[in-house]
Amino acid sequence: MAEISPVFIVLNPYSGRGRGERIAGRIRRAFQEAEVPFRLVITDGPGHAIELARRARADGFPIVAAAGGDGTVNEVVNGLAQAVGPDAPVGTLLVLPIGSGNDFAAMAGAPRELVRAARSVREGRLHAVDLGHARLVTADGGAVERYFDNNMGLGFEAQVTVESQRIARLRGFLIYLGAVFMALRRYDQPHVELTWVDEQGVEHRRAQPALLVTFGNSRRTGGGFYLTPDAKMDDGLLDMGVADALTTVQILKLLPLTLFGAHRNSPVFHLTRCREAHLRFQGPVPVHTDGEVITEAAVEAHVTVQPGRLRLLLPR
Repeated sequence: MAEISPVFIVLNPYSGRGRGERIAGRIRRAFQEAEVPFRLVITDGPGHAIELARRARADGFPIVAAAGGDGTVNEVVNGLAQAVGPDAPVGTLLVLPIGSGNDFAAMAGAPRELVRAARSVREGRLHAVDLGHARLVTADGGAVERYFDNNMGLGFEAQVTVESQRIARLRGFLIYLGAVFMALRRYDQPHVELTWVDEQGVEHRRAQPALLVTFGNSRRTGGGFYLTPDAKMDDGLLDMGVADALTTVQILKLLPLTLFGAHRNSPVFHLTRCREAHLRFQGPVPVHTDGEVITEAAVEAHVTVQPGRLRLLLPR
């Protein structure tokens, strides 16, 4: 039997509202039972998973595992990407979904059973998926650069993420639902100038007040909202959705439709596919990537897709 290289496990102890810290022992036992060597390191705060993953990739670990939610996966992916050249595969990722939403894991088919996930190191398959990449300009002239594996939201969607971080007592999907109602009271809908290149290479333009702009590499975000219901992780494209500026009543009518992807035929929600997009806002807007707010004051964004750069390790 071929020797199995050790897996570097990045564990976020705060994932799942503190579940990560309690589950560390179960992760260790799962890898021991699967007879897979590993090194487990616990993060100590925001951004630490980026540094740990970058160091693991640079140190030659062939597989890095993200034990946490979508935000942890996002940080690990960014660390992997920062450790290599802009065109090189970022490496092999194993997802151990223990967060609140786990959208990327669910859409990718990553198992929730820890032993099954650990066994995929020996018995699994590799699946290449796309990465999104964003360059942002903020209201103070600063620049932010970030990769995303699941989705990116600008405007109201990101404001919901901001509000979700203020909710302490709810769990899972209820966090995001409660955050929606909080965001309704706080968010102003800006004017956006949007240019994008479609799958045939044709450039399009649109300018309007908008509730939100979303980019989906997968179908689901926010623990259960199918904002880009037809997105595929491996088609070399991002699905883009633009929602018109809406009244509170219109938003509340649209919201239930997004739980099932039924908004795809709505006259106020416009879906398309793109290879890249450029957005310019008249006022600052919040932005999230994979559920992590990266700025609350973006005025410009350039979004691209990088086909097949991430290799996922999944069960057969």
